Amino acid sequence: MSRRILLPTCLLGLTLGLPVHAASVVDSVHNLSASGAGSIRASDESGVCMFCHTPHDASPDTPLWNRRLPGTTYTPYASSTAVAAPGQPTGASLLCLGCHDGTVALGDVLGRDEPIAMTGGTDRMPAGRALTGTDLRHHHPVSFVYDAVLAGRQGELALPSALPPEIALDAAGQLQCTSCHDPHDDRFGAFLVMPNRNSRLCTTCHRPAGWHASAHARSDAAWTGAGPSPWPHSGETTVSGNGCRNCHEAHQAAGGPLLLRAAPEAAVCAACHDGRMAARDVMRDFEQFSAHPVPQTSLTHDPAEPAVVRDRHVSCSDCHGPHDHGAGPADAPGQLRGVDLNNAAVEPAAHRWQVCLRCHGDSPGKRTPLVRRQFDQDNLRLEIQPANPSFHPVAAPGRNPDVPSLLPPWTPQSLVDCTDCHHSGDSARPHGSVHEPLLARRYETRDRTPESPSAYALCYGCHSRDSILRDASFAAHARHVRDASAPCSVCHDAHGISATQGNPLNNSHLVNFDTTVVTANTAGRLRFVDEGRFRGRCDLSCHGVEHRGEGY
Repeated sequence: MSRRILLPTCLLGLTLGLPVHAASVVDSVHNLSASGAGSIRASDESGVCMFCHTPHDASPDTPLWNRRLPGTTYTPYASSTAVAAPGQPTGASLLCLGCHDGTVALGDVLGRDEPIAMTGGTDRMPAGRALTGTDLRHHHPVSFVYDAVLAGRQGELALPSALPPEIALDAAGQLQCTSCHDPHDDRFGAFLVMPNRNSRLCTTCHRPAGWHASAHARSDAAWTGAGPSPWPHSGETTVSGNGCRNCHEAHQAAGGPLLLRAAPEAAVCAACHDGRMAARDVMRDFEQFSAHPVPQTSLTHDPAEPAVVRDRHVSCSDCHGPHDHGAGPADAPGQLRGVDLNNAAVEPAAHRWQVCLRCHGDSPGKRTPLVRRQFDQDNLRLEIQPANPSFHPVAAPGRNPDVPSLLPPWTPQSLVDCTDCHHSGDSARPHGSVHEPLLARRYETRDRTPESPSAYALCYGCHSRDSILRDASFAAHARHVRDASAPCSVCHDAHGISATQGNPLNNSHLVNFDTTVVTANTAGRLRFVDEGRFRGRCDLSCHGVEHRGEGY
């Protein structure tokens, strides 16, 4: 009977010049009869359609359903960022799960007293990509109302009225398995209703801001052939061809509610950025002596997490926007959340330092600073405030118009980006470095370090060594740095001194003494006093030398 029903469809395909398999279930793995094309098939049953449909005595479920429904309770999809709240599967999705959840025998049809025997003992859906199980948390959500209200609240979904006819919602306006899959037509693979090359199917509904201009959407980079393929199941060979599938799987996603292809998140990025596909092996940066501990993180970035990180972690997407990396201002890394100088969330971040402040500002659990200072501070947000006694000009230009040591193109009005000082040495990426703490160049903080271009290469990258050793701005630079082998860090705190701890008289010019080297003098005083342009005096003890109002 099933063959007689299908025959006109096949003949119509021939008449129109269409490929027969494109309009027929017969040549697909959904043909569970003994003549089926897949490895899962009946021992001797010749009927094709009967595994799902029957013209008589069907269940109340449309269309003429011939299967027993699974009597199980499912764990539905849930996500911190999902606006929809799927419940138990309904409609066509529940019918699909009648085979794909693995709880009902494949041959258990209403038209037979006994289940149809299957070959190889595959009476139920075997382990593999087609088995969903009853835990749906790692699968694209189904059985939820997709309406204009949902699209408006979510912000990156197409309006239902804008969906093409291939993406069909059911009579209740719910998105079901059949919105993306046509069980009778496998011309596009995975029974998809349209090709998904360049994420055509995904972006029919999902409209992430900046996606079409992103590298993940546009790059034609291909797998080098080294190691395992980054895309073992897609059949595509380029980054742009895979699109969303570079990172996401709609079913059996290993990475939890974000539907990531692997877990932890870094493993998803590593599949391409370890040299197998991307030109640069970024993952090697994280093996450096000082690095962001991305491979070791046990927590994955959650787009809904607080702007100020409370559970300290660092995943790739904490700093990079995978959907729109590179969008926005030149010094901002895409549509990412940040923190401003008032500790308020900003989204998207306008500057890179705002992203850095999520972890390096008011978040708890930061390590002890490498240099112990008169005023210890581990909060970068407080250190770079423009109202501070002094600060490196990260968030605002500096106030000192006289900085004769600056090398071109730096000027007293220049802004400094975090990655000017913190990066991987041969790139502007703050992934890892041989110099702690993740510094672009060497910066010695050990007392009695002989002065050299390499010892203070970080400082000399912006400040002229010649100017410093000629005492152009401070009459005793050479005596301290070269003659006494005192590191820059003994007197200067690179980020800045908080206005809650210091004052303009004693803490201008980033002066905040290293107390393992500089201590109070016999009068109990430990201070620098600013006395105007290129003038000051000190009360302290350093290298056994007493300073009592010693002026410069």
